[in-house]
Amino acid sequence: MPKLKTHKGTKKRFRLTSTGKLMRRHAFQSHFLEHKSAKRKRRFSGVETVHGSDVRTVRRSAPYL
Repeated sequence: MPKLKTHKGTKKRFRLTSTGKLMRRHAFQSHFLEHKSAKRKRRFSGVETVHGSDVRTVRRSAPYL
């Protein structure tokens, strides 16, 4: 079977933890930050695990991640 190509956008957006979980950044944090409260912006910071229903999709687009 031939090798699979990794989707470059997926590779840049997701990281793998040592236990094998997929991590992602929060959305809504890159611009239009003036009208968002500090509390809301704080919650957007940091990383979060990818939801279980999306893991399969991410792994398919980046099989060697």
